[in-house]
Amino acid sequence: QVRLAESGGGSVQNGGSLRLACAASGLTFRDRCTAWFRRAPGKEREDVATIDLGGRTIYAEFVKGRFTISKDNDASTLFLQMNSLKSEDTATYYCAASLSFDCTEYRYWGQGTQVTVSS
Repeated sequence: QVRLAESGGGSVQNGGSLRLACAASGLTFRDRCTAWFRRAPGKEREDVATIDLGGRTIYAEFVKGRFTISKDNDASTLFLQMNSLKSEDTATYYCAASLSFDCTEYRYWGQGTQVTVSS
């Protein structure tokens, strides 16, 4: 059974940092697209950062230069390093993974971890 479990969320002040982790069981992140999404109350879900099949990282404009997506060597954990956090980054953050070699949809999702940034 596939399971993705996020951790690392919490409450920080403006300018602070958090590191989110997404631990996978039942699959590895090798040969898949992987991503972090977020959803703030009353807003649509947003794509925050992606690692594509070629290992290229892609970031939403609103996090470029502040967030870094990465995977560990055995491809079982996905990370999101978040620096210079702003109040508008407050949201529930979700990790997601596609099927192997097929990035047309994100099939697997975690339950989410809450990030709250206060001024």
